Amino acid sequence: LKQEAIGYACMAEIPCVIVNVQRGGPSTGNPTHVSQGDINQARWGTHGDHAIIALTASNHQDVFEVTVNAFNLAETYRTPVLLMFDEVIGHMREKLVLPGEGELEIVGRLPMSDFGAEHRYNVTGLFHDMWGFPANNPKVVNELLRHLVDKIDNNVHTITRYKEYYMEGAEYVLVSYGSSARSAIDLAKNRRAKGEKIGVLELQSLWPFPAELIKDKCSEAKAVLVVEMNMGQVMAQVKAAVRNPDRVFLANRIDGHLITPTDIKRIFRVIQGKGV
Repeated sequence: LKQEAIGYACMAEIPCVIVNVQRGGPSTGNPTHVSQGDINQARWGTHGDHAIIALTASNHQDVFEVTVNAFNLAETYRTPVLLMFDEVIGHMREKLVLPGEGELEIVGRLPMSDFGAEHRYNVTGLFHDMWGFPANNPKVVNELLRHLVDKIDNNVHTITRYKEYYMEGAEYVLVSYGSSARSAIDLAKNRRAKGEKIGVLELQSLWPFPAELIKDKCSEAKAVLVVEMNMGQVMAQVKAAVRNPDRVFLANRIDGHLITPTDIKRIFRVIQGKGV
């Protein structure tokens, strides 16, 4: 039922921000333990063709800024925006520096007529004409659906957020997000100190998926290792984006515990042909 409401917000172009602090599933699953298993749900959870914006972050400073950005994007594109955090981020405590007034961009809501005032308009989850009234004319349906999808998919580059660490000359790229990215960054830092050229691409926007960014940043890598706590939901998107999908691998945990740098190192050594 909650997913139906997201679909309604997409169709009616209602700006809103929805926070999903992910934990183990499906069903009641592992309710107090970490997971990143809702990434595909964010994109495909509601029925019908639609586009969606989903963001995430790996530390509290970024959580604050990404949340502000989520509201900005919701207002700009008149769409629901999902914040896909995880249990570790939700329960973690760390320093947050509040930005000063004017340091972060704030997008105001476009002027709208007050409901029940002098202008008559209608809000519906049905396909509708420019006045908001239901319409099943094929031309109207086609144009509205293309508008709902194109307004987001045509602005992937504007919406995309990411961070990169140790990427200069990287022979191996770790693609990660959320709390998993913290372990990936720690591993890359330690291995760089030992002369191994490992970089990290931390995704902060998951949908629309930044395929061109992935293709560009991973183009020179010997291998790409996707670090996440699910069965490979972002890995599937990375494989579809790169030129050589056979060199994309998965480092994951699905047991309710945070993936560690040691977990990633074991998979990385296998990729390098050094065993475990």
